[in-house]
Amino acid sequence: MKTVVKILVIVILVGGFGGTLFFLYNKSKKKVDTFENKTPFYSDVVMKTVATGSVVPRFEIEIVPQVSGIIDELFVEAGDKITKGQVVARIKIIPDMVTLNGAETRMNRAKINFEDAKIDYDRQQKLFDKEVVSYEEFKSSKVGYDSAREELTAAENNLELIKNGVTKKASTATNTLVRSTIDGMVLDVPVEEGNSVIQANTFNAGTTIASVADMKDMIFEGNVDETEVGKIKEGMPIELEIGAIDNEKFAAVLEYISPKGVEENGAIQFEIKANVRLSEDQFIRAGYSANANIVLEKKDSVMVIPEGLLKFENDSSFVEVNTGNAEEANYEKRYVKTGLSDGINIEITEGLKVEDKVKGEKIDPKKIKEEANKG
Repeated sequence: MKTVVKILVIVILVGGFGGTLFFLYNKSKKKVDTFENKTPFYSDVVMKTVATGSVVPRFEIEIVPQVSGIIDELFVEAGDKITKGQVVARIKIIPDMVTLNGAETRMNRAKINFEDAKIDYDRQQKLFDKEVVSYEEFKSSKVGYDSAREELTAAENNLELIKNGVTKKASTATNTLVRSTIDGMVLDVPVEEGNSVIQANTFNAGTTIASVADMKDMIFEGNVDETEVGKIKEGMPIELEIGAIDNEKFAAVLEYISPKGVEENGAIQFEIKANVRLSEDQFIRAGYSANANIVLEKKDSVMVIPEGLLKFENDSSFVEVNTGNAEEANYEKRYVKTGLSDGINIEITEGLKVEDKVKGEKIDPKKIKEEANKG
């Protein structure tokens, strides 16, 4: 019985020692990393740059009055479509008292001179009819009479202009009616009825009564970084993405690149402008912020790989290609030549074939087990 116990203890000890050795051997054994293999594929590659900016009307006109006064009546509001020559507002003139007094004095003098000239003319007319005076004397009195009449008319018109901004003879041609200078849409009316306005003059731009723009002629205004401006040129197609308008893109053509850069936040920016091509059913509000995607270069159906698979050594680029079988991988370094990149995929011009298997990301066994358990 004692012999059996001894043998059993020895077997247990030997088994435990052997199990420990086996555990230590497996633990010290280097695990073989496995990697995902990816093959090249054909795709379109588009390299582009993005410019930020806004969409604005090409021409935005500020309508200002030609006389100073008070807004008597407004005929438009923001959003209205108007035509060239359409009345926007009517101004009531508040005359300067010194100027008004001078005009009234001039009219009174003109009236006195006219009455005196009329009396002399009537007397000379009667004497000329009786052949008492010569034609030269009669003509002189007639010229004086006509001159006095014109002076009175001019004085009356001047007084009317100062008081009302319009003469009796030319009631339609008046500066008190402010008219639009272009066809378009009213963007803003910054004044209200009763506001005082100032006319445009040498020292003052005048009070803006309304802003009008052609909303069918829109442009994109944005900035491009100095690192990209050398790659673009006038005439390039642009695709606009407007944040306020979802699921719709707008075509544009680059038409202006500023010859001078401006420093913004430590970087040199160059202003660009692009003509936005709108269809009949498209409408963009002025001031929308937008991103302009400018296509710098494009290649169709070229062999590419994900750019993350590419490795670099000195001035060369390479990938690791699996030359082994499905059970045992054997990766070798292979130098390649690259072409166009869009930041995600990169064109491979030499060094790879479509059937090659390129070393990708490392496969984590834990994640595989977790995904298998979830499945």
